[in-house]
Amino acid sequence: MKILLTGANGYIGMRLLPLLLEEGHEIVCSVRNANRLSVTEDLKKKITIVEIDFLNKVQPDKLPKDIDAAYYLIHSMSASTDDFDEKEELSAKNFNRYLENTRCKQVIYLGGIVNEEKLSKHLKSRKNVEDTLGSGKAKLTVLRAAIIVGSGSASFEIIRDLCEKLPVMITPKWVKTRCQPIAIRDVLTYLTGVLGNEKAYRESFDIGGPDILSYKDMMLGYATCRNLKLAIIDVPFMSPKLSSYWLYFVTSTSYKLALNLVDSMRVEVITRDTRLQEMLNVNPVTYTQAIQLAFKKIKQNQVVSSWKDSMVSGRFREDLKKYVEVPDQGCLKDSQTIKLKNPEKALENIWSIGGKRGWYYGNTLWKLRGYLDKLFGGVGLRRGRTHPNKIYEGDSLDFWRVILADKKQKRLLLFAEMRVPGEAWLEFEIDAENVLHQTATFRPRGLWGRLYWYTMLPFHYFIFAGMINRIAKA
Repeated sequence: MKILLTGANGYIGMRLLPLLLEEGHEIVCSVRNANRLSVTEDLKKKITIVEIDFLNKVQPDKLPKDIDAAYYLIHSMSASTDDFDEKEELSAKNFNRYLENTRCKQVIYLGGIVNEEKLSKHLKSRKNVEDTLGSGKAKLTVLRAAIIVGSGSASFEIIRDLCEKLPVMITPKWVKTRCQPIAIRDVLTYLTGVLGNEKAYRESFDIGGPDILSYKDMMLGYATCRNLKLAIIDVPFMSPKLSSYWLYFVTSTSYKLALNLVDSMRVEVITRDTRLQEMLNVNPVTYTQAIQLAFKKIKQNQVVSSWKDSMVSGRFREDLKKYVEVPDQGCLKDSQTIKLKNPEKALENIWSIGGKRGWYYGNTLWKLRGYLDKLFGGVGLRRGRTHPNKIYEGDSLDFWRVILADKKQKRLLLFAEMRVPGEAWLEFEIDAENVLHQTATFRPRGLWGRLYWYTMLPFHYFIFAGMINRIAKA
């Protein structure tokens, strides 16, 4: 079959893509920016990539006419706290218009469980997207899931952050809300199992794991799996806004995502039927098994995708292509060079920068800068990096975004998503003479921008000089 995969560079899409290829399907990946598709060059040769932003004006001829089925894996919850539902509806309507010019027979949508009378804004939006997609010409199959547990998933990483960092928690009353978590491997089994299955046409299915747990149970279960001592004290007086700030400061989530998550965590998300489980003969794994499987991938450095690499985990929503050309006019720079004795090792050091490896020099100062960034509403350092020594364009890297990562040309360019009064770039490049060039560029915004740069200058002197020397050290 020829399949359209939207959200191909998202958490689910990145994991679904290789499975569909293994089954012999021809895949058309829809992304807003082709450079953001974090897959190997070999894999790119096996797929067709089209650039479509479903929030923009429809360009009918963008898609091949011979599409047989399509996956709709687009969500906007993390991008906004007020109008994400309008964006999700517009995106779904435009998706239908694109498919009108194809022979697509089936659309598969992964939404949320909506069995309660009172729903959060997020879950109402998910249901509205269902209804919108259902009005299209293709036959719709809806899979409704609660929390997805897997290495790199937003819910798993939030629970991981909380339990690993806080031995004692004072929590809001929503921690008693029940949900039915499901392992990412089971979600993928369902997503591939309904493809082309006529019994699933024009149907909506709840999917979940075998355990019904409160969020408190989930955190305690995680602590047990990790042999952590954890005490949870829930209080009734913590407001949703205060809860959101609590999640924001302790975990790697953005404030907008935290606010929407807290809103949804007050609603029970429990399945009401097991029809699809029986139809596809799926035996879903338990919550404990899902955690163990996630850590197996983490320990083996085999995390395929992470929600943190999505653009919604950062400050900027626009296309970052315009930042590839580092400006010269009106900029302040710190330039360092060093002759390399072992350029191959230095290149590996550059490609391993950030995350657990750190920034090679003054890591305490980098962490302090991350704390200050969180305090002022930035992303901080907690996003880390998905893989210890692989980098793709568009990846998050602590409080930077990867703009360009060309290992053949030996060039890495980062753009700052931290809170700064201006725009900042950090570039590493090894030239033909095996000289490493490290350049920090700052384009200040007014007087405050210049004051910021000159205030930080003494720290830059030590940090940037120390960093390039440690990178060069074999």
